[in-house]
Amino acid sequence: MTDDNLHGFERNIPPRPQTPPSHVWADSSRPDEGNGGPPTAEQSHTAAYDDGSHSSGGFYGSALPPAALPQQRDKKRFGTATFVSGVLIAGLIGGGVVAGADQLLGGETVTPAATTGQSQSVVVNDTESVNEVTGAAVKASPSVVTIAVSGAGSGGSGSGIVLDDEGHILTNTHVVTLGGQVSDAAVEVRTSDGRVFPAEIVGTDPLSDLAVIKVDAPDLQPATLADSDALNVGDTAIAIGAPLGLSGTVTDGIISTLNRTISVASSAVPEESADAAPEQEGDGFNFLPPEGTEVPQNQAQGSIYLNVIQTDAAINQGNSGGALVDGQGNVIGVNVAIASAGSAESTGNIGVGFSIPINYAERVAREIIEEGSASHGFLGVSVSPSASENSSGDTSFSVGAEVAGVEPGSPAASAGFQEGDVITNVAGRQITDPRDLTAAVRMQAAGDTVSVEFLRNGETQTVDVTVGQAEG
Repeated sequence: MTDDNLHGFERNIPPRPQTPPSHVWADSSRPDEGNGGPPTAEQSHTAAYDDGSHSSGGFYGSALPPAALPQQRDKKRFGTATFVSGVLIAGLIGGGVVAGADQLLGGETVTPAATTGQSQSVVVNDTESVNEVTGAAVKASPSVVTIAVSGAGSGGSGSGIVLDDEGHILTNTHVVTLGGQVSDAAVEVRTSDGRVFPAEIVGTDPLSDLAVIKVDAPDLQPATLADSDALNVGDTAIAIGAPLGLSGTVTDGIISTLNRTISVASSAVPEESADAAPEQEGDGFNFLPPEGTEVPQNQAQGSIYLNVIQTDAAINQGNSGGALVDGQGNVIGVNVAIASAGSAESTGNIGVGFSIPINYAERVAREIIEEGSASHGFLGVSVSPSASENSSGDTSFSVGAEVAGVEPGSPAASAGFQEGDVITNVAGRQITDPRDLTAAVRMQAAGDTVSVEFLRNGETQTVDVTVGQAEG
């Protein structure tokens, strides 16, 4: 096991298995590359989270040194890349963005007095019987903070992950912009030991829904970052954050799927972004707050496609920006969204949560800190779903992203792509539809060279492509 320090971020990367991973995190393309939407019958609404209480709970603390953690069994790695609609941004709670928690969670409310001003440490009563989840929580919880955001008459709270001892904290763009409503919000942070500090926004990256804030605070405990490329389906997954303002909340489950593609309404998508959603009724791309709350204008501008880890660990509003950790307490992802089985009024955990892989999140955070913004790959093709040869009609599954056009002078043009080519793999990741392609290309940094597999006249071909810089 080796520790790497990239801009002060502590890494805990286990030895790689003999068998190379079946998927490599990748990403990007412009909005016109994500052409075509899923069957509307499968889609639900997308909503920003928030409760009327603007409660801020206690924070994590550590009652004892991390215990020896059980080792996980080696499991065969596998994954799938599929579009999931109806995802819900998992993190903003507070008055002004959407309705209260009683509407979001079917009438169950949290009394503000029960969650305000309380420091919440991980309680360990019997150190002789500490299990994997307890040990991981004790290690990771001090590195998770609760974030309070206010501006333009609105307020909310979410979670964040301490990256280094310089005070950089990783969270979501939709947390620090109140779902895209505020560009200059006032931000405060409570640490796990109950200290409160004002924070400045270092930078936001709407295309990944990631952001970095900074506090001037001593004695911070940076998180240890795992290698999200080495995850297996079935591995332990532990979510740490402040759902409904309840700081110190720890839930556990497993990695349900890797390389899942989801679409969420962007918190700040530029008008001409390449991620602009296709115009179709019921596409679920935009925030849809509960009844009685007006949708912010910029939420109707488009959507973003994210390559995420899927987990059944309980994730709810207020968890956004918080940590998903492995059984060793190392961060594997940044919690961002959950799937909804119905209307916005019935949102809440149904065992389908999503987290941005930490390898990608770390790269974005480092670029924001060092350069002021993050880069995302651009390919330069417009694509549509490619039906299987065994298709029996419009209900057939898509088996790739079929090139409908190539932008002159683009990386795709330089690589020789032609209309009719069907892209099936990018950087080791299976591509089944345009959303997969957009997410896979955009995860790449501008200037990265990736291997792209495609079908031309029924024959499989492979070409190396150096991606450009996506706009926005």
